[in-house]
Amino acid sequence: MSTPIALTDQEMDTVLQAAAPVDRAQRAAFLRDIAAELAKCPEQIGPGSIYRAIREVQRRYRRRTAPDRRRNRQAALIVDC
Repeated sequence: MSTPIALTDQEMDTVLQAAAPVDRAQRAAFLRDIAAELAKCPEQIGPGSIYRAIREVQRRYRRRTAPDRRRNRQAALIVDC
C-alpha cells in the first residue's frame, strides 16, 4: 500500500478545484494521477509541486478530451449558411 500524501486544506482545495472541470467518469483517475505525480516529488510537497503536478496531469487529460476544433468550426459554418 502506498504512503498517504499529507496536504493542507488549502492545497487539497487547489487539487479539488483543478479536478472540478474534469468529467465525473474520469475525476477519480485524474485525482489518482495527481497523487502519483506528487509521489514522484523528491522535495517536500508544497504549493509549487502541487501546481506542477496539476499542470502535468491537466495536459494529459486535455489531450484525451480535446474536441476536434476544425470539425466544430466546419459544423458552425454549415449551420450559419
